[in-house]
Amino acid sequence: MTRTSARLAAIAPSATLAVDSKAKAMKAAGENVIGFGAGEPDFPTPQHIVDAAIAACADPKNHKYSPAGGLPELKQAICDKTLRDSGFASEPANVLVTCGGKHAVYTAFAALCDPGDEVLCPAPYWTTYPEAITLAGGVPVIIDTDAESGFQVTIAQLDAAKTDKTKVLLFVSPDNPSGAVYPPEAVKAIGDWAVANGIWVITDEIYEHLTYGAHEFSSMPVLCPDVADQCIIVNGVAKTYAMTGWRVGWLIGPADVIKASTNFQSHATSNVTNVAQRAAIAAVSGPLDDVVMMREAFACRAVTMHRMLNAIDGVTCLEPQGAFYCYPDMTGLLGKDIRSADGAVKVANTTIELADIILEDAKVAFVPGEAFGLPGYGRFSFALGDEDLVEGIQRIADLVG
Repeated sequence: MTRTSARLAAIAPSATLAVDSKAKAMKAAGENVIGFGAGEPDFPTPQHIVDAAIAACADPKNHKYSPAGGLPELKQAICDKTLRDSGFASEPANVLVTCGGKHAVYTAFAALCDPGDEVLCPAPYWTTYPEAITLAGGVPVIIDTDAESGFQVTIAQLDAAKTDKTKVLLFVSPDNPSGAVYPPEAVKAIGDWAVANGIWVITDEIYEHLTYGAHEFSSMPVLCPDVADQCIIVNGVAKTYAMTGWRVGWLIGPADVIKASTNFQSHATSNVTNVAQRAAIAAVSGPLDDVVMMREAFACRAVTMHRMLNAIDGVTCLEPQGAFYCYPDMTGLLGKDIRSADGAVKVANTTIELADIILEDAKVAFVPGEAFGLPGYGRFSFALGDEDLVEGIQRIADLVG
């Protein structure tokens, strides 16, 4: 008899956090490691948000339980922010505040999936999605995309993957890990397809403010209003406001689904930390000046990383359109002799092996494509300082060249 349940024993650890953990362990041991692994802005949380949290700590009302579904003031602020930023109108009854975006993702699948329900999950996907689907009793149905398609799923692929067990479509734009941003016409077409087929959509909008060049974020229920009654929006403060550690996310959806999700959360976590919720109010209600500054910095880094990766023989990379990731095709480096500084020759046959060689010999960490359901690629976050970014990619170029 196993000591843990089969459900928990089947969970794969987060590959992105595992890479980040190994890189940090090497740093702690004195090695000069540059990490492209974690999807975390390198900027501090804007000061006006921090000040709101400091004030909240001193207010005794924040020392007590608050409503499990979120502070009423924050739920209203989320409604106001969503209308401002994407044009989608909602009411506080449509909002559930969660312990970060990851918790929102799990809660959304838990709200919709009965055992055996299928969830269409385009690849590459963020590592948590399939695990959250499976934990909720659902069955992830992976739909492969590639660089040639711009990492965007097509209606034909959705039709081919749909069965009478399909309950949900997961839709992410801007996308982690590929950086793809669907054009408005594609977003609307996929929404229309979901309505025509009676399929729910969970749309993750966590990177809504991080788009570059001519690419712009589009919210599916805005472009396709008919999908709103069978759609859950997932979002949070982590990426936009450099608040990954504050752990505040949310769901926006039909009132009956939000009510059931709130009941679920009341038994799982109770309320999100009140101080963090007060900080989130300052974030979503405040000016976007800091957000614009961070986006401009990310846009410059995207250009630099894209150029340097494409200059490596054996690597090709699409220009990132959103989020803060490059997702290069690294198959040209597989099966190739790689000579380390001590003269040893190594060969990688998979991107998992390639990532390990590069971490050991170049002291550079990235997440291999296997973690995202699409081997042969690698995810490189450009949410790190300019000097480290340039040095890190140059180390890889020197090693494999």
